[in-house]
Amino acid sequence: MLYFDHSASTPIHPAVLKLMQDTELNHFGNPSSAHQFGQKSRLVIEIARKQMAEAIGCLSSEIIFTGGGTEANNLVLWNLLHQQKKHVITSAIEHPSVLNVLKQQKEFGVTSTIIPVDHACRVNPEDIQNAITENTGLISIMFANNEVGTVQPIERIGKIAEQNGIPFHSDAVQILGKIPTNISDQKITMVSFSAHKFYGPKGVGVLYLKKGTNPKSLIIGGGQERNLRAGTENTSCIAGLGLASELANKNIAKRKTHLEQLADQFKLEMTDLYPEIIYNGHPEHSLPGVISATFPAVTSNILIIKLDLQGIAVSSGSACSSGSVNTSHVLRAMNMSNDHNIRTLRISFGRDNSKEDVQLLTEKISDILKQHHNKR
Repeated sequence: MLYFDHSASTPIHPAVLKLMQDTELNHFGNPSSAHQFGQKSRLVIEIARKQMAEAIGCLSSEIIFTGGGTEANNLVLWNLLHQQKKHVITSAIEHPSVLNVLKQQKEFGVTSTIIPVDHACRVNPEDIQNAITENTGLISIMFANNEVGTVQPIERIGKIAEQNGIPFHSDAVQILGKIPTNISDQKITMVSFSAHKFYGPKGVGVLYLKKGTNPKSLIIGGGQERNLRAGTENTSCIAGLGLASELANKNIAKRKTHLEQLADQFKLEMTDLYPEIIYNGHPEHSLPGVISATFPAVTSNILIIKLDLQGIAVSSGSACSSGSVNTSHVLRAMNMSNDHNIRTLRISFGRDNSKEDVQLLTEKISDILKQHHNKR
């Protein structure tokens, strides 16, 4: 089976899995307990906190462990209910854990301005500046888009937020291990991460909270995670996240080059085999190894199913369920027609993919396109 869906989830790193197994066996004490068993677990968590902090360039005290990127986004957004200023500026390409929450919050008096993107999936910082009102309490713009890979002008947005005294949150689950990450260089108040996007376990994530940022807890109970995330910590998953974050930054330049080479190879081969292909996203400001490609001759669900039958996993620019194809809100925001929307694939390469894998992928896609053409 060849796997080309790393933007959705990555396979767990063998070293991470081993650490998690060892942690489950040897560090089963409750981290909140005062005895030695509990304190051994507490130490594991604090080591992981330090690893994550070093991976993104911040203080250990600025790291809060969550159940994933979705929970981290929710923690940020639901805090608007405790604020006087309840207007949010966000973009049309955000993850549902941002956009759907904002829809629900309307009944609680939270308002939002949805900033459009251009045809390359980038927001215009001037649109954000112009959307600011005296009631704006948060700007939330994702760091890099999960469907087309476009990286947003985060630095410019951060300066706008700082100049206007507005907290700035970014959903950055896609970036760790793909591009160098130093949060202290950015003027960001809060950042969400998810371990399974960088070869760690599922069900655990991080919310970076800049020093001096004090939100209220989303999950109420005990006093874990500085009173911000109640519930006994998942020690083994947190340990796995910590190691995965450390490994993500090792040889990052080499990994980035590897992913870029795979993407370049795909585009060269696929364009030769199928000149009608259309590539989406920004040509320069983009994550390495993420390709959004439109195949005008065939719908994406046909490609996905037929590739899967041949042991190749890719995903769609749209959500497929029960044999139907729904248009992607990200591609719609880029002003893509519905016809092209449902004919778009996302191919996201990973650390274990090879040139031979890419060659097989392009050949199989070409074969499917030829078969589909011959049946017409």
